[in-house]
Amino acid sequence: MNIMLFHSTYGLRPAVHRAADRLRAAGHEVWTPDLFDGRTFDTVEEGMAFNEELGKEELLKRAVLAAAPYSERGLVYAGFSLGAATAQTLALGDAKARGLLLLHGTSDIAATASVDGLPVQLHVAEPDAFETDDWLSAWYLQMRKAGADVEIYRYPGAGHLYTDFDLPDFDEEAAEATWRVALGFLDTL
Repeated sequence: MNIMLFHSTYGLRPAVHRAADRLRAAGHEVWTPDLFDGRTFDTVEEGMAFNEELGKEELLKRAVLAAAPYSERGLVYAGFSLGAATAQTLALGDAKARGLLLLHGTSDIAATASVDGLPVQLHVAEPDAFETDDWLSAWYLQMRKAGADVEIYRYPGAGHLYTDFDLPDFDEEAAEATWRVALGFLDTL
């Protein structure tokens, strides 16, 4: 599978490279574009401030430019938190998208979004301050209305970015469970 993997608001950190290596070891081709031009952040607040300064349109433009050379191959879009939101936006706008793997995040869905059975898998902490139960319920219904085939996996007690081994949120058990399920999902595409 060809996978475009987007980083979180922390930037392109070692955890993203480690995830890409894990996906490559499973036989996938993976690209990890740096949407922040080499900048990484120690706190979510610093990353969010930079993201706001950069602007949503510029971030999306960078993501589209990164994916464009590979989109004809039929990409699986994937990402962590902010990167998941970015991946979702691109996948819903790419008629050739093969799948969507969301780790720790989602995004708004345009009322006009329409996909034909796009396989979508979401992995989030439970509870998650950024992905509340009410939000996820509405998100799920909107994704189904858009035509996506959605699976949601929740991880009780894990922190928001529980797959990032360098952050306090890291939860090894939840991270390993996530990767087992995600790799199985990718094998079905």
